[in-house]
Amino acid sequence: MGKVKELAYVGYEVSDLAAWEHFGVDLLGMQFGEKTTSGFTLRTDHKAHRWVVEAGAADDLVVSGYEVASEPELDAIVQGLGSAGFEVTEGDAALAADRKVDRIFVTTDPMGNRVELVSGFADAETPFESTKLLGSFVTGNGGAGHQVLLTGDVSREEYLAFYVDLLGFKISDIIVEEVAPGIVADLIFLHCNPRHHTVAFGKLPFPKVTHHFMLEVSDIRDVGLAYDRCLDARQPFEMTLGMHPNDRMFSFYVRTPSGFNVEYGWGALLIDDETWEVKTLDRLHSWGHRPPQVLAEQLAHTATDEVH
Repeated sequence: MGKVKELAYVGYEVSDLAAWEHFGVDLLGMQFGEKTTSGFTLRTDHKAHRWVVEAGAADDLVVSGYEVASEPELDAIVQGLGSAGFEVTEGDAALAADRKVDRIFVTTDPMGNRVELVSGFADAETPFESTKLLGSFVTGNGGAGHQVLLTGDVSREEYLAFYVDLLGFKISDIIVEEVAPGIVADLIFLHCNPRHHTVAFGKLPFPKVTHHFMLEVSDIRDVGLAYDRCLDARQPFEMTLGMHPNDRMFSFYVRTPSGFNVEYGWGALLIDDETWEVKTLDRLHSWGHRPPQVLAEQLAHTATDEVH
C-alpha cells in the first residue's frame, strides 16, 4: 500500500491578488515565486512553490497537493481509491507543468475538497531568499506545513477512511474542548511524516473550508518580527501569541485577506512513530492564543485604571 509523504502545496482562490502578495511577501516573509495565468505562486524553501494563489471569488482553499515518494506508491494509492469508490482522474501535461510535478492525479475527499496526488515535485531554479526572515521556514521532510480543515456534517469515520486507510496518514492525537457554552471543538490531528500534524479535521464555528495554514520558522525571533509587522500593518489577528498542548507550537494567528487564518509559529515537536502514544486532550491551548478583542478590552481597562 502506498502513502503520501508530505503536503507539497496548497492552492487558494482569492478576490484581492495585490493584498495577498503584500500579505505573503511583506508580512509573512515568503518569496514571490512567479506570475501565472490567473495569479502567482509563493515559495518558502527550495521547492518551486508552496502556495498557488489564483484570482477568484471563493476566498478559500481550493486544492491540497500531497506528494508521494515514488510512482509505484502513487499508482497503489490511485488503485486503492478507485477500489473504494472514489473517482480519480489523471491530470494532463498542462496541469502537471503548472504544478511543477512529473505525474498528478485528482480526486475529491468526503468533504468535497479537491485533492491532488503527485510525484516528482520539482525544486526551484534559484535558491530561496526572504527579505524578512532571520532564519528560514521549517519544511524539509515535514512538507509545506499543516492545515486545519472543517468537516461539516461528514462523519469522522468517513473522512478517516479516506485519509488514514487510503492515503496512509496516522493519528497523532485528539482535542475536545467546550470553547463556549454548548459549542464543542472536536479536532483530530493526522501526520504522514515527523511533523506533528500535516492536516487536522473538526467541527468549528467557522465559515470557510479551511480554518488555517501553519508556517513554521526556525528562529523564534522571526515569530516576534512577523507579529510586529502584522500589527504595524493593522492586519487583523485571530489569536494572540500562545502555545498548543499537543504540538507545543509557540505561535500567533493572523487573518488572511480572504478571511481564513495563518498560524505563524516556532518550536513544534516531532513525532517518532516507534514511541508516540495517541492521546485525547481537553484543551486547544496551553496558554495565550487569546482573541484580540479580549486583549484590547484588558488594555483599555488598564488604561482607564491608570487615568483614575
